[in-house]
Amino acid sequence: MKNLVLTDQELIRSYLAGDEKSFELLLNRNRGRIFGYIMSKVRDESLANDLFQDVFIKVIRTLKNGSYNEEGKFLPWVLTISHNMVVDHFRRSNKMKMVSESSSKGDDFNIFSVLSLTDKNIEDVMIKEQIETDLVRLVDFLPDEQRDVLKNRMFKGMSFKDIADKEDISINTALGRMRYALINLRKLVHKHDVSITV
Repeated sequence: MKNLVLTDQELIRSYLAGDEKSFELLLNRNRGRIFGYIMSKVRDESLANDLFQDVFIKVIRTLKNGSYNEEGKFLPWVLTISHNMVVDHFRRSNKMKMVSESSSKGDDFNIFSVLSLTDKNIEDVMIKEQIETDLVRLVDFLPDEQRDVLKNRMFKGMSFKDIADKEDISINTALGRMRYALINLRKLVHKHDVSITV
């Protein structure tokens, strides 16, 4: 009974030292929160059970190979893994359509337009958040001039006239930089194998 008062970190250390019972206690202590989180996202008990098992297989592997950082809290760490598993599931599901270079309609194609979702169910919202995170990360790889125009236009909602005034360039130059920013962003999406889904 002594193990019931141990912290999650102490149970992890005990498990890694060979005490399998410690992991069972750790799992039972956190099962409700983790399964509840997954269930709230997928709303399918059978699928939630499958994802829950996948999450704990990953948790065990990470603990066993020494990759777990003890400075972090166990539950938030596992919930992050759960979130990523749910997002990966929705990305793999048939409902998702990949947007590729061929789906663009000329130079006016705007990669950010795929973020406009009409049916805002929970999986759409989660995937939209992940896409936005991935795209914002890729924007930083653009050349400075293209990145500045794109951020001012897409994130700050500035008009091309305002951008031109701010950057002390012509409107045509601002438009050109935006065009090249979008072309290069599409290349980065392909290069880094980022999924853009609708």
